[in-house]
Amino acid sequence: MYELIVIGVSAGGMQALSKLLPAFPDDYKIPVAIVQHIGANDNDYLPTYYSKICQLPVSWARPAMPIAEGHIYFAPPGYHLLVENDRTFNLSVDDRVNHSRPSIDVLFDSAADVFHEKLVGVILTGASIDGSEGLRNIKNHNGLTLVQDPDEAEVETMPQAAIEAAGVDKTFSLEELKLLLMRLPNE
Repeated sequence: MYELIVIGVSAGGMQALSKLLPAFPDDYKIPVAIVQHIGANDNDYLPTYYSKICQLPVSWARPAMPIAEGHIYFAPPGYHLLVENDRTFNLSVDDRVNHSRPSIDVLFDSAADVFHEKLVGVILTGASIDGSEGLRNIKNHNGLTLVQDPDEAEVETMPQAAIEAAGVDKTFSLEELKLLLMRLPNE
């Protein structure tokens, strides 16, 4: 059974996540951690907005916060989000990775090191290569790697880079991703 879903998204992300996240039912057990490339001064916009449209609780991830079932966490603006060995979150202000802080690669790499084959990595629309190396790391740890179809993405750069780096076998429309993610707790 999968124990964590990590999602990386950038340009076009609000629209993609607004279609995907409300589909998670209130009894969904697998926690979700998301890096959305945002500005350092975006305050509480993401958790406030998604709390209004999602059935699961939504919040910023905080240092030493345990990763709880049935919760959606966002990397706060200006911080890298990491998963620690004790399955809590940590934050870092280390240098930008792929011009980003938070960086998708940082979250994906740290989560892969902890959750191995029990991790699901998802790359959605975006205008950078961030997340491609992290998705490859998830695949190397035998986790499940999913990528939005670049032809459907608002910006194809990030999904295409992830496909090229990780060698995923199939891409998915947002509708297909939604259906697949809903089935995961039963597998």
